[in-house]
Parts: sequence; structure tokens; C-alpha cells
Amino acid sequence: MSIEEKILNIKSKIKDKADLIAVSKTRTIQEIQEAYNSGQLKFGENRVQEICDKKSKLPNDIEWHMIGHLQKNKVKYIAKFIKLIHSLDRISLAKEIDKQAKKENRIIDCLIQLKISKDDSKFGLQIGDFESFYKSLKIYDNINIIGLMGMATFTSDNVLVDEEFKMIKRIYDDIVPIDDKIKVLSIGMSDDFDVALKNGSNMIRVGSKIFGKRNY
Repeated sequence: MSIEEKILNIKSKIKDKADLIAVSKTRTIQEIQEAYNSGQLKFGENRVQEICDKKSKLPNDIEWHMIGHLQKNKVKYIAKFIKLIHSLDRISLAKEIDKQAKKENRIIDCLIQLKISKDDSKFGLQIGDFESFYKSLKIYDNINIIGLMGMATFTSDNVLVDEEFKMIKRIYDDIVPIDDKIKVLSIGMSDDFDVALKNGSNMIRVGSKIFGKRNY
């Protein structure tokens, strides 16, 4: 199945429930161009150098999403063009995003990344720290919090994945009525987006189901 066919297949499953972010990390310019040619405009990357390199070589109307852990000293390289940062999880990073956004005369959309996974390697804000963190972001004029992001445990246990997605969905449902800017629940990847959609996800991040398994 071609990249275009895979994208159409995924979009037929999500219909109008969710935005599809094609996770293009480690993928070639040719692969991304093929996905773009099929009508896919939203791509997610997790390395700053890679996203900057790809942006310089691909069409200008692509929406670039930073989906990986973001180091403060790298924010300045993406502040001019990044559409959405999915991985805001600490005050020091918020300060830097706000600072660099001001320099570019932009307001940068961000998602708060919550740690819902049992995997030690996964980043994210602890659930218990969410309320104070969320309130503390109000002072930053050049950051626009539009939702939440979470990554489930890497497992074949769909019951556990379902529980983790329900955890973040409860928090999302609590803040939507009090903040009309909160519109995005970014949960679900290649192996679990069907479970995420059942839990109200409206943005999924899919890589291997589009481009195939990575060999490196």
C-alpha cells in the first residue's frame, strides 16, 4: 500500500473526529513529499535540527508540529515558524517559548504534555502538578495553551491504555468549560489511536502506519 493509500485509509477511520499529524521523524524528504502530495499538510517532528532542515526543503504551506521533548536552547530555532508545540511540561520551557515568541512577534500555540504512561522514558508533567502549572502559565502573553497531550504506555494491553487515556480525558473535560481556548486533546499514535478516538481524542499522531516501521 502506498503512503497516499495509507493516509486515506486512516482518514477514513477517523473521519471528522480528529486531525491527523503525520509523524515524519527520520523520514526522507521524498517520503514526506509523497504524503504532502496526497493532501497531508500537518507533520510532526521531535528533533529541532531535523525539522528546520526539512522546512527549508519542503513546501511552505506545511504545518510543522514539535511533538518531542524540547530543550530550552533549541526553542529559538523554531519560534519563527512552528505551528504547535505538543510538549510543554515545565516552567523553564514556558519562559523560553514566551521569550522567543516575543522576539518573533508571535503567539505560539502549545499543548501541556501530561505523563500518563508507566514508561519511565516518557516525558510529561505529573498529573498532580497540572492545576498549579496550568494557572502559572497565565502570565505569558506570547504562549497560547490550546489543549493537552499525552502518550500511553507502550504495551499490547488495551485495558491499561484505555485507563491512561481516560485519565487525561477527565482533566481535559474539567478545563474545557472554564477555558474556551482549550480545544485539542492530542492522544493516540499508530498502535493505539483507535482506543484514543473512543476516549475523545481530536488529534492523533501517526508515523509507522503511514510510512512503515523505522529500521533505525
